[in-house]
Amino acid sequence: MLLHRQPDLTVVMDNVNKAHNLSAIIRSCDSVGICEIHAVSYRKTIYTEQNAAAGASKWSTLNLYHNIEMVYSKLSEDGMQIVVASNMEDGLDFRKIDYTAPTALVVGAEWDGISKEAIKGAAHTITVPMLGMLESLNVSVATAVILFEAQRQRAQKGMYSVPQLEPECFERMLFEFSYPQLSRKLKQNGDPYPQLDEEGVIID
Repeated sequence: MLLHRQPDLTVVMDNVNKAHNLSAIIRSCDSVGICEIHAVSYRKTIYTEQNAAAGASKWSTLNLYHNIEMVYSKLSEDGMQIVVASNMEDGLDFRKIDYTAPTALVVGAEWDGISKEAIKGAAHTITVPMLGMLESLNVSVATAVILFEAQRQRAQKGMYSVPQLEPECFERMLFEFSYPQLSRKLKQNGDPYPQLDEEGVIID
């Protein structure tokens, strides 16, 4: 799983607050190799402990912010292109974006849609073409559709065949996933993680 992680691909949830949508988006992120997700919410917490995300939430880190500007500042520092999903008429077809570049996909709230602040700071506004009576897809469904286009492009370029994580990050995550209780205890105490051998056994 770590060999397929894509650290330069992420999702920003702009006030997506329904638990089932949060859960479904987290599952989709994990499925395409995203290990870090960002969420903007005016609430103090976002609850994701739903059955649909019970497994995926263990493997993805969710960072919570109180405004979109904070997220965009971090993403810009990381060199990410910011792509906002919307149902605006002038939006690009989502398949025309190059997702092999470092990319942050921003998706909006269930009722209000994407915020003006999110659109203002984006490099591109994209849309999923609709041929029926409805104007847009459910936010979690739209996110999955776009992410699997990103996965298709990245797989075609061979980005899942070569490890994308930095060696230090890879080793840290490997230890945390292999020894979750021990890693939490070591982290709380400020102690370094021990090395693992090729079989995943702790080296004395």
